[in-house]
Amino acid sequence: MPEAASGAGRYAPSPTSQLHVGNLRTAVLADLFAHASGRGLRLRVEDLDTDRVRAAGGVTEQQLADLAALGLRFDGPVVRQSERLAAYATAADRLGGAVYECFCTRREIAEAASAPHADGYRPYPGTCRELTEPERAARRRERPAALRVRADGVRMSVRDLLHGEVSGVVDDFVLRRADGVWAYNLAAVVDDLAMGVDQVVRADDLLSSAPRQAWLAERLGGAVPEYAHVPLVVNARGVRLAKRDGAVGLAELAAEGHDSGAVLAWIGRSLGLAVPGERVDLALLRARFDPVRTPLEPVVFTGL
Repeated sequence: MPEAASGAGRYAPSPTSQLHVGNLRTAVLADLFAHASGRGLRLRVEDLDTDRVRAAGGVTEQQLADLAALGLRFDGPVVRQSERLAAYATAADRLGGAVYECFCTRREIAEAASAPHADGYRPYPGTCRELTEPERAARRRERPAALRVRADGVRMSVRDLLHGEVSGVVDDFVLRRADGVWAYNLAAVVDDLAMGVDQVVRADDLLSSAPRQAWLAERLGGAVPEYAHVPLVVNARGVRLAKRDGAVGLAELAAEGHDSGAVLAWIGRSLGLAVPGERVDLALLRARFDPVRTPLEPVVFTGL
């Protein structure tokens, strides 16, 4: 067992659909990285987008059961973002005068912003940053406002265990959407600080958000966590795996005769921690895992 580290890692699914093998692989990696550094592992349910969660028909319990079926166990109570709205409002208040109202639509931002990042994110061009109070009052009569935080284009660098130093310009990103829903960038940072999370392992499509979130963590008086952005699982066309790709979740795979052990074995093979035909458990994967040897290429899933 490695020497104990303070803090914890975390896994944070959104209950908008069943977990697929890509989600489950990331969960296993979160456990492996946490265990390798002597950390515990926390679980957070990111259920802020109530419309999408409601449309999914309430899949949280099934997600928890699927994680347990792979042998994953979490420290402390499950944290649900829908129960932490007051904490996000308090955090926004702490940012004080750096927070301002924004009335721009996505189309207006797309038309005014520079070229999007590789992940499709468009940096905000600052359209509403310097509005006068009469101008804001006039805009409020037309549409509800989102809240943004003024970052003044600062450049922030973070250290990722797999990707090295990652730098980015922090734009004035959204803290609360115009529909009143607190944004991912704020909620994730506030929760990580409150949960004692100092290691964030997640899919690498979120890599470009790390400088933004690290900057916010410091602004809120916290420390920047250790990051490890792991490769996505993709389909045969190289597109991020999704429910439309067929039997990609535990329930569908079980209907084809594949139990959770077969899924864990596939995850082990995809990480170079198991050989074809070998049955493994989480303890064995932990014993074989070396963080620096984590594969960096996307993993193609075409079935078990």
